[in-house]
Amino acid sequence: MTDNSIIKASLVVCALIMVHTAAYFLRGIFAPAAFAIFIVAVVWPLHSFIGRRIPTMLALVVTLFLTLAVVSGLSFLVVWAFGLITRWLVSNTDRFQELYLHGVDWLEGHGLAVKGFVSTDLVTSWISGAARQIGGQGYGLVSFLVIVIAFTVLGLLEVDMLRRNVAKLDNEELGHSLLRSAREISGKYQKYMLVRTQMSILTGLVVWGFALIAGIELATAWGVVAFVFNYIPFLGPLFATVFPSLFALVQFESPNLAILVFACLNAIQFFIGSYLEPRIAGAQLSLSPFMVLFAVFFWSALWGVAGAFIGVPILIAILTICGHFEGSRWLATLMSGENKKAF
Repeated sequence: MTDNSIIKASLVVCALIMVHTAAYFLRGIFAPAAFAIFIVAVVWPLHSFIGRRIPTMLALVVTLFLTLAVVSGLSFLVVWAFGLITRWLVSNTDRFQELYLHGVDWLEGHGLAVKGFVSTDLVTSWISGAARQIGGQGYGLVSFLVIVIAFTVLGLLEVDMLRRNVAKLDNEELGHSLLRSAREISGKYQKYMLVRTQMSILTGLVVWGFALIAGIELATAWGVVAFVFNYIPFLGPLFATVFPSLFALVQFESPNLAILVFACLNAIQFFIGSYLEPRIAGAQLSLSPFMVLFAVFFWSALWGVAGAFIGVPILIAILTICGHFEGSRWLATLMSGENKKAF
């Protein structure tokens, strides 16, 4: 490797470290901005369609109203479901505590001395802390959405101006590549959200139906949780199966039934996520499963739950842009999945 190549590689590494540091410490700005860009890319065709029929500003108002209605509806479902689960947790603290003490006694009976290392009121304190944390997350969600909406308004207003500025670049080839990348990213985002939403609705309905048939309490809430968490690849479906399984353990007080619930929920998630969804998404959204999982972990470590949701769209954008430039096309090819695979 020549000295020039070493210098370039070092500069790239330093730039990546600086971007990572800025993204972490300024997550209060970058995370809502990333969400707003994603929303603009998804709803822009709707805005353009409406704008061809009514004045531009009125089209913006209509687009924002529809977007806000969808986001508010989803946020309401999340708050409602987790509020219901939190109330159930608080009202059934004694059942959790009893199950916890039975577990401690079982471990003691099998030669594991744990009573001296664990607190007898651990469950009570944990549930109280979880309830407070969920309440705090609700307030954080509202403030996050306000910032996202503000960025979205500005983004929709400036799309045409940005497109004209890119077209005016001295390097015409670069400008055309950026515009093609933007159009392709927008198309992929729309298909990604369409497929994700379809599969999330199907997952939520199936989980809700299964919970009703199995007699699990809060069946509707678990359906909503499965619907929302399905937007997060890999980790979301896992959490959506673990939580109701733990609740089933408390409700039925039978480990065997809880394991059966867990197995059935995982079978539902596996069929929809690993068999049905890839066939609907097609090769256009094909990504390496390793890169998808890495993106979810990486961005969730930076931005929390918001990063887990936006991680895969960011990966799609990065690889799409890489695919439009000769020097980075190898990276997009390397990180894409097989044609039969998808998220």
